[in-house]
Amino acid sequence: MRRLIPFLIVAVGLLALAVDVLPEFPRPGADPPAFAETRLGLDLQGGLGGEYQAFTADGSTPAKGDMETIRTIIENRVNASGVAEPVVQTLGSDRIVVELPGATDQQEIRRLIGSTGRLDFVPIPTGTTPPGQDQPIDPTLPALFAGSEIDPGGVSPGFDQQTGQRTVNFKLKSDGAKAFADYSRANVGQYFAIVLDGTVVSAPVIREPILDGNGQISGDFTTAEQRTLVTTLKYGALPLALRELTFKSINATLGAEFLAASILAGLIGIGLVFLFMLLHYRLPGVVACFALVYYAVVVYAVFRFVPVTLTLAGVAGFVLSVGMAVDANILIFERTKEELRAGKTITTAIEAGFNRAWNSILDSNVSSLITAGILYYFGSSTIRGFALVLIIGVLVSMFTAITVSRSILRWVVRRPWARRAGLYGMREEEFTATAPRSRAREAGARV
Repeated sequence: MRRLIPFLIVAVGLLALAVDVLPEFPRPGADPPAFAETRLGLDLQGGLGGEYQAFTADGSTPAKGDMETIRTIIENRVNASGVAEPVVQTLGSDRIVVELPGATDQQEIRRLIGSTGRLDFVPIPTGTTPPGQDQPIDPTLPALFAGSEIDPGGVSPGFDQQTGQRTVNFKLKSDGAKAFADYSRANVGQYFAIVLDGTVVSAPVIREPILDGNGQISGDFTTAEQRTLVTTLKYGALPLALRELTFKSINATLGAEFLAASILAGLIGIGLVFLFMLLHYRLPGVVACFALVYYAVVVYAVFRFVPVTLTLAGVAGFVLSVGMAVDANILIFERTKEELRAGKTITTAIEAGFNRAWNSILDSNVSSLITAGILYYFGSSTIRGFALVLIIGVLVSMFTAITVSRSILRWVVRRPWARRAGLYGMREEEFTATAPRSRAREAGARV
């Protein structure tokens, strides 16, 4: 197993580097739809935002529970559409504020948020011209059953190979399936409208009885319209209607210049850390710097693959995790120096340094992971972004500090040129790797 570790390190590094440099490209049928995607938050790239007012039929103040339900449904809809880290919050007694980083299609977002989501299955009387797609339905026509009879777990996008149209597949609950079976059995050849918020989505002909409760909505949908319909059906109807008050593009609150300045500040700080490690620890410092570069490559690859939305708080979490990775190396190298001063050879001291520093490193990182986990599950969207970046950074830093640094040092210390006190920031009398007493002790240990 130990011999496989260097190959694992190389494989992970090459894979991470490939993900880092890959352009964004679609993942068929996946959500989010892009692979290897770099996402920036609202504060760094802007997006779309709107304010909505919920109102009741009798004009009374909406109940607090209804407002929370609306907020949850809208947040679920937006998350399912691929928008990362949306801000959806209630304001006052009847307002909902929505902010979506990176969103650009205003029509799609408006339809997604403002749609009440009421779906009705309406029979079309014999001899009546069926309404076309996107036309309003005659409000006097009674619905056979409502969309509440749809099983959310049975909703999925599809594609009709014969017509070339996109479809939305659905499954009905028991009462809806029975009603649909009875009606379709008696009305083969008749039109049947599927109506969303009073507008016809599809008006197909019943070609055969539908007895198992599985149905399909077909039409000339775009990919965005198909995804919006799937999301609306899956997460249900809003309990109250919404009125759009404002909807506008949001400029980046910090902007590209601020992001560039933040990155520059981070690079300067990391550069100073590298300088300290090189001056104080010499050869182990070089190994630590390489491990930190490796760490940055792997973490950025994870950010693009998940993908993680980078806000300014997320950038701060990444810088913090870099500092924690350096702390781990410092603990290891200081412990190694103590072992060298105790008379151990360089090879034995390196192993002891890693082994004895491991408990401290583990305790520190586990406490950080617990704190970050609490922030992730109970924090707001911005705090969750910071926590997620910190969790990823801590996990990767444990791998690089223990595995990458250790494997490189094991290889380096076997080289004759690496057995000099100056390469470890120590005086010759402190360094025992080349002392006859130490070599004899090591030889005796191998006999």
